[in-house]
Amino acid sequence: MIHFLRGKLIESLPTQITVDVGGVGYEVLIPLSSFDKLPARGGDITILTHLSVREDAHVLYGFMTAAERDMFRLLIHAVSGIGPKTALNILSGINIGPLRSAVAMGDVKALSQISGVGKKTAERIVVELRDNLSKTTAFEPGVGARAASSPEDERFSDAVSALTALGFKQPDAHESVRGAQALLGKEASVEQLVRAALKKGA
Repeated sequence: MIHFLRGKLIESLPTQITVDVGGVGYEVLIPLSSFDKLPARGGDITILTHLSVREDAHVLYGFMTAAERDMFRLLIHAVSGIGPKTALNILSGINIGPLRSAVAMGDVKALSQISGVGKKTAERIVVELRDNLSKTTAFEPGVGARAASSPEDERFSDAVSALTALGFKQPDAHESVRGAQALLGKEASVEQLVRAALKKGA
């Protein structure tokens, strides 16, 4: 799994960037919410990634905040009929905060106004995402959200990613890591969090 890329931003378009990492150019698809947070071309960039493996291609999706990537993964794992392309459209059409609010309030009309999301898809998002959002702690981007999360948030996100790579469902991974963090404390390492979560789930 490619967890993040750190390198130079070579090209940037509203939905796609190229990152030079040690002389290798990675093409990464991004939502508009991440485009707004990109550095200037030629600048240093660290971008969180999700690798989608298909029969005909390996596609990298990139996010400037952990909240965006967490929501992207929730959409593709928890909502039937939503793939990476639609999930990216959703994140491009609505910010994380309003998205969570629309789901919590059952605002199908607001969700169906997003490009590529019809009424039936919006209804599925509300029904299938509502319970998952109440169980997870996807990190909210505050005003002027930063590309880098706090060390505590990064350890949490890394532990969740490790568990999902081991076969955990996203909501279960969040819940397990949150429980491990409550038990071990905020300074627990990623390895400690993962081991505690695996021990609890055994």
